[in-house]
Amino acid sequence: MGLARAWSIGLHGIDGDLVEIEADVGAGLPGLSLVGLPDAALAEARDRVRAAVVNSGRTWPGRKITLALSPATLPKAGSSYDLALACGVLAAAGQVRPSALEGVVLLGELALDGRIREVRGVLPCVVAARRAGMRRVVVPEECLDEASLVGDVELFGAGHLADVLAWVEGEGRLTRAPARPPLARPRAHEDLGEVVGQGPARRAAEIAAAGGHHLLFVGPPGSGKTMIARRLVGLLPDLSVAEAMEVAAVRSLAGALPPDGDLVVSPPFVAPHHGVSAAALVGGGSGLARPGAVSLAHRGVLFLDEVYEFGPHLLDCLRTPLEEGEVRLARKDGVVRYPSRFQLVMAANPCPCAPPRPTDCDCRPDALRRYRSRLSGPMLDRTDLQVELQPVTTLARGVDEQEEDTATVRARVLAARERARVRWAGTGWRSNAEVPGPALRRLRPVDPAVTGELDGLLRAGLLTARALDRCLRVAWTVCDLREGERPDADDVHAALELKRRGATT
Repeated sequence: MGLARAWSIGLHGIDGDLVEIEADVGAGLPGLSLVGLPDAALAEARDRVRAAVVNSGRTWPGRKITLALSPATLPKAGSSYDLALACGVLAAAGQVRPSALEGVVLLGELALDGRIREVRGVLPCVVAARRAGMRRVVVPEECLDEASLVGDVELFGAGHLADVLAWVEGEGRLTRAPARPPLARPRAHEDLGEVVGQGPARRAAEIAAAGGHHLLFVGPPGSGKTMIARRLVGLLPDLSVAEAMEVAAVRSLAGALPPDGDLVVSPPFVAPHHGVSAAALVGGGSGLARPGAVSLAHRGVLFLDEVYEFGPHLLDCLRTPLEEGEVRLARKDGVVRYPSRFQLVMAANPCPCAPPRPTDCDCRPDALRRYRSRLSGPMLDRTDLQVELQPVTTLARGVDEQEEDTATVRARVLAARERARVRWAGTGWRSNAEVPGPALRRLRPVDPAVTGELDGLLRAGLLTARALDRCLRVAWTVCDLREGERPDADDVHAALELKRRGATT
């Protein structure tokens, strides 16, 4: 009987910390004490671990057992510590060589018969283990594909506690991680060429994709709002390896990774229903909060269809993520941060009755005012492009006979993105929409003669300082799309029109 150590990972958001588990088996009344701020699921591990050890053919020590999880001040949550706890107890009891657990991170929930069940968040756990200098990680077999996305780590998959104990003693082998290409192929997207007419809306989608801007479509049913929004994600550039890993880490915590375990380089597209709760939209839950839709849409598009049907409090919850690119959620077990740098695309009918032709609307003025007031002024102020769509007609179909497909528009978007990347190289910003207003004016000042229209509206109180900065960002994107050096008066006017067009809708 003695003292042994095992290691696991404690997650807080997508960040993980190495947790040292000290197991002491000594004199005293038989029992198990678990210390180190465990949550309810972890506190129940004592029963799961004991049953799993016994049903795996091992002897449970009939002594006083103390399990200490360090750092002691770090809250520990979840059932992923079970495997490490079991191995630590058996090592302290002399049934497993303690030295065999050195440098090994153990992850997995134990069933009562000793089976190792999959757990959420394996990907960020493996990333944290690598960062902490641990080079061997044992995970549930079902999570091995997910864990193998992380390089420079020796990965093993296990299906039963007995298999892990045999492997630790050098008498058995575990499943090794499969060899895989570093990235998956981009997924196919719906084609923009399928959208009939709606030239201004298609142009707005192109500008939004080129600069990373937020977008609002307002128009009657069937005018193509949702069609264009769903095709916008196909115009965006593929994710880099680092960005794809960020997205995969969030989805791992939410249990939303694709079943094939591939690292997806296509930007995500998330479209929650208007009946969604605040916790599902921005994240929440008891204990340590889970990621919501805004984090699942990180590096992609968050689409709110029928946006006026969302509760005003839900829409206002988006203000901080839109400005800061992350969500901070405080709960009794601590504060977690989730990344949420997404493009917001909203679509709405112009009025509650939503007739095919706007002239057929019979809504009362007060009902119309209540309907539109659900999208507050501050949220509209944070929306870069506001576009009104008209009903599709036979004339529109004839005028726009050859709509450009996604590949053609995407080529212009990527070229504009590259110009923005070169412009902001070394600053950490990758698109025009990410550049703060003060930095935009200081690093890339625009001739006052060009911005005279914006200045006049600002002095008259018809434009806020935030809206002015957003107009400047859009003007730079319009300039990039036409391959210009600096925005001219036409670029600024185009940005202002796109900003104000939906204000009177």
